[in-house]
Amino acid sequence: MGRIAIVTGGTRGIGEAISLALKDAGARVIASYGGNDEAASAFSKRTGIAVQKWDVGDHQQSMDAVAKIEADHGPVDILVNNAGITRDATMMKMTWEQWDEVIRVDLTGCFNMAKACFPGMRTRGWGRIVNIGSVNGQGGQIGQVNYAAAKSGIHGFTKSLAMEGARYGVTANAIAPGYIATEMLSTIPQNVMDKIVAQIPVGRLGQAEEIARGVVFLTAEEAAFVTGSTLSINGGQHMY
Repeated sequence: MGRIAIVTGGTRGIGEAISLALKDAGARVIASYGGNDEAASAFSKRTGIAVQKWDVGDHQQSMDAVAKIEADHGPVDILVNNAGITRDATMMKMTWEQWDEVIRVDLTGCFNMAKACFPGMRTRGWGRIVNIGSVNGQGGQIGQVNYAAAKSGIHGFTKSLAMEGARYGVTANAIAPGYIATEMLSTIPQNVMDKIVAQIPVGRLGQAEEIARGVVFLTAEEAAFVTGSTLSINGGQHMY
């Protein structure tokens, strides 16, 4: 029987690719989603992956969701904090609500899910937590002070959690994707997209499956000596 894995935002885009890759690697995956019941149901029927709906930005919902998963499926060994939203605007135009919603889902969601899963991992002496950051959390981006702050926070959160989990066999790592060809980028005008691609040394957008392969590596049995790291998968766009 494979290890139990939760992938938040796991039914679309990068999350879907991660869910499928972990399933192929032998994990029993539960994919969370926040809104579209019809799409989530179609994903589950197509892939055979269990889905469960909750708001990762809500602390009690997250605690209750993990408790239900553990009651139905068993202890959670792998957590991938992938759920994230954007509410882009420049500082002059950004509202408090746009700021708060992104921080609540993208960053506080990581805390909520880790709070629910980390204690059991620590007690059992094995766990893998992977948090999905962003190249824009490393280098910043105009119109994304909320998103960049949340994703930058994820990188610091990951390092601190790694220190707390290391002696108990629980690793925590982050992946910082660059621009990936998913639905999230579909609203970007072509002229803007051309400028983005021009800044990527490999000359193309990334694929969701390329991020998923990084997750599979970081959650493997053999990755026990990798913790507190940020794996940048961005085509060379941002290096440091």
